[in-house]
Amino acid sequence: MDAITNLNTWMITEGRRSGDPVHVVSHFCASLVAAGVPLWRANIGQRFANPLLIAWGVVWKPDETQVYDVTHERMLTDGYVGSSFEYILKHRKPLHKSLRNLDPETDHLSYLEFAELGGTDYYATLLYYGDASLHGCTFVTQAPKGFTPEHLEMIEATLPALSCALEPMTMRKSSKSLLRTYLGDGPSEAVWNGTIKRGERTTLDAVVMFSDLRGFTALSDTGTEEEVFDALNSYFDLVVQSVEENGGDVLKFMGDGILSIFPIPTQADHADRCRKAAQAAQGVLSGLVTLNQSRTAADQPALDLGIGINAGQVSYGNIGSPARLDFTVLGSAVNVASRVEGLTKSLGHRVLATDTIADAAPDLFAASGLHEVRGIAHPIALFALIAPPETPQGS
Repeated sequence: MDAITNLNTWMITEGRRSGDPVHVVSHFCASLVAAGVPLWRANIGQRFANPLLIAWGVVWKPDETQVYDVTHERMLTDGYVGSSFEYILKHRKPLHKSLRNLDPETDHLSYLEFAELGGTDYYATLLYYGDASLHGCTFVTQAPKGFTPEHLEMIEATLPALSCALEPMTMRKSSKSLLRTYLGDGPSEAVWNGTIKRGERTTLDAVVMFSDLRGFTALSDTGTEEEVFDALNSYFDLVVQSVEENGGDVLKFMGDGILSIFPIPTQADHADRCRKAAQAAQGVLSGLVTLNQSRTAADQPALDLGIGINAGQVSYGNIGSPARLDFTVLGSAVNVASRVEGLTKSLGHRVLATDTIADAAPDLFAASGLHEVRGIAHPIALFALIAPPETPQGS
């Protein structure tokens, strides 16, 4: 058992400090193989609390090791229901199963797939973390005689050390994932790196995009709670996807409003970020057509929205009380974007931008003329985004 002792020592020292789950799981499995355990495939799964993701894990094979995430929706599919992971978490005990002579009618699809690829034996067992949470791992072999009791004893002898190595990684991944979910990529990275004090802020140039769902008050008054939340989530999905696909960060949901930014690292990036924001808005308009087609087919009212885009200097950081902070951006560029969005309905355009945006992407905008904008002493030139083909221009 010297090999197992050495593996355990490595896991609770170098492995725990590495912060690299691929390295840890690869070393863990390779060491078991060197010790005589005939592993062909391993899956180390860990659960965490997150509104979008429910688990993550590492799959090891002799030629590669990969990290994966599991959404809440996947837990409702046949991939999880009836699986070994469901069994061990429900019954709180390991599962040892031969992959020979399986019944296609009753055995889980994963067993059938492993058997078809040459798997002969399967073992699923639990990992216990310090917060009393349970996690799972599975092991498959192609050895003709399968896993012997000695093999399983060696695996079990290493699991406390494996838990010791992976638990801090799970905690860090969970924290980062939560920050990412609620703050977006850029802000979450800033908070994770220590930008957490009240009043601490960074000044930077950015494109600001403010979008607002039209008719939300009427929908709230006439629709059911389920209909209102469904409409909001559909609208949020649409905007978030397009913003993130074009390199922006969705910073805040404000009722039915969405504040997004496209940071401008250097002056050389200005035109590109302005164009990316315009393309994000075009993506929203294209998606709105598809979304409304499905809503109409489901006898639901069509959604409409307005978007204002501006660029300038913003302050990016924490505001609030000592007990409750909010990470946001402030500045005149944000105010102008919001007020320009407020003009979209009266001017008959879904997307309006200031000249600093239109000048960077002249092929995407058409002049709308000079207009009064609240808070600005003189009328400013506004430009309407040219909608993608087959997309209506106005409301």
